[in-house]
Amino acid sequence: MERAFIETKLIGSDDGTVEGLAWKFGEPDRVGDWIEPGAFKGAKLPIPMLFGHDMNDPVGTWDAAVEKSGGLHLTGKLLIDDVSRAREVRALVKSGAVRGLSIGFITKKANARKGGGRTIKSLELLEASLVTIPMHAGAKVTSAKSAAQALQLVAAINRATAQLERN
Repeated sequence: MERAFIETKLIGSDDGTVEGLAWKFGEPDRVGDWIEPGAFKGAKLPIPMLFGHDMNDPVGTWDAAVEKSGGLHLTGKLLIDDVSRAREVRALVKSGAVRGLSIGFITKKANARKGGGRTIKSLELLEASLVTIPMHAGAKVTSAKSAAQALQLVAAINRATAQLERN
């Protein structure tokens, strides 16, 4: 039996950095609202990173907001060195128990949509929250440096190795 050994190194610090898709363009949220590209223009950063839209539970800040063709992408940092609750939330995100993002905003310009909901053309972004179930099904954490990601990589390598052994 032949074996292949693959050395892997996971580089990166566990500094609390979180990235995510806060709003996916081209799809409505659970109540039928659509936010159009350009609506987030002029977002004033940083904005609070909350847990569950609780204004009394800030856990970090979102420092970068970029509209791409797919939606609004945010990058921020949990304040794990200074806020014990941020360390708890980081553990929830790393484990996969908290995977969603949800935004809090004031609508500036919108039109009603046939069938319900609104088409939002302009808004003021106030905060973005880490949540268990987001209002927009496409809003999610896309990166949080974690041991969970390392374990997923190890599992994939183990599956590939098992497949090679069968052949």
